[in-house]
Amino acid sequence: MHKNIVKKLSVAEFFTRYQKELQLEQLNKELGEESYIKEPTVNRPGLALAGFFRYFPFKRLQVAGYAELSYLRHLPVEECEMRLREIFTLRIPALVISRGCTLSSQLLKLAEEFKVPVLRTPLITMEFINAATIALEEAFAPVTTEFGSMVDILGIGVLIKGQTGIGKSECVLGLIERGYSLVSDDITRFRNFEGRELFGTSSDVTRFHMEIRGIGIINIPAIFGIGAVRPEKRLDLIVTLKDWNEVEHIERVGLDLEFLTILGIDIPHLTIPVRNGRDVSRLVEVAALDQKLKSMGYHAALEFNNRLLQVMKG
Repeated sequence: MHKNIVKKLSVAEFFTRYQKELQLEQLNKELGEESYIKEPTVNRPGLALAGFFRYFPFKRLQVAGYAELSYLRHLPVEECEMRLREIFTLRIPALVISRGCTLSSQLLKLAEEFKVPVLRTPLITMEFINAATIALEEAFAPVTTEFGSMVDILGIGVLIKGQTGIGKSECVLGLIERGYSLVSDDITRFRNFEGRELFGTSSDVTRFHMEIRGIGIINIPAIFGIGAVRPEKRLDLIVTLKDWNEVEHIERVGLDLEFLTILGIDIPHLTIPVRNGRDVSRLVEVAALDQKLKSMGYHAALEFNNRLLQVMKG
């Protein structure tokens, strides 16, 4: 398992990754190879332009809209230059101009002097802030990889783990034949979204492909149709396939809940014993449907236990 927590993002990478989505254009020569965004949010430098810098978040992407530019235009030339110099001296990552506003040559000249990238977008200020914040949250989200294949079973994202040769690929193939969707094969990449959910996906190289021993690499959408694949899915359940003889305790009722922690988030976990004659795909399918019921507030084992207690009391 490999973990990666992004602590900074270069402006150049931000521009390349989100240029189309945020409709960004570059206004000066500096593209920001050595300028880094260090916090996954944006800031409007209104107070800084007025001269108040005590709580100025200079590590964030700065966004100036019609209000900020109008304020600068109404300042005397000397005072406007002083305010801009104070902001640029703090080495802000970049300045984004929203609403497609026209910039003064003074601002661009100072940005060039301090090597601060200046970008522009036709989006209105709040629309850009919302979209950029979501993009930065995604870029800064902690990432890890887990050995296992992931499948979407009626909205329940299931990660299937197990030792090499235990039958993970055959299990996943059986689920795909039942009409469910493949997310990733063998290695799954997870990102932590806002500390609440894990989203799994596959690498770009292996996406939508599976390795079947004895057959080789197969293309899932080419064989089963485009509905048999999904690029990303939230993780709801982890199932570990284990040889029957190696399972010390086989769960018979389902009251004892087990969890595995990935990137600080606890995910429900089941161990399914594997031996000849067991339809493992069907068992994983039932486990996913049972997990869906639990997410809706219905726990079959708990209900059964309560009924037994009532009978015993009666």
